[in-house]
Amino acid sequence: MGDFNLNLQTAEEHLPSDDTEGGVVLGVLDGSTPPEEWIDSIARGNVLFLSIEGDLNKLASKFARDIKDMDGNLMHFRKFLVVTPPGVDIDTDKL
Repeated sequence: MGDFNLNLQTAEEHLPSDDTEGGVVLGVLDGSTPPEEWIDSIARGNVLFLSIEGDLNKLASKFARDIKDMDGNLMHFRKFLVVTPPGVDIDTDKL
């Protein structure tokens, strides 16, 4: 096998340095959380998995347009709302 010059000690320097988190946030969509908090979480790269407690259209209307405007996705699945940031698609092929 030929020489392969990989320096892992400096690899971290080449990673993007933004404020994305990229985690999954579990929560309850009941109107008690300010819409800006959900929007900020998506902007940081998180996926929201929210249990719906109330009228989905009324509760999600406070932040859905902002999510769509930033190219995020929203999907109602059973009793949950799944919200993803831009670049994270929701695969429904198995449904």
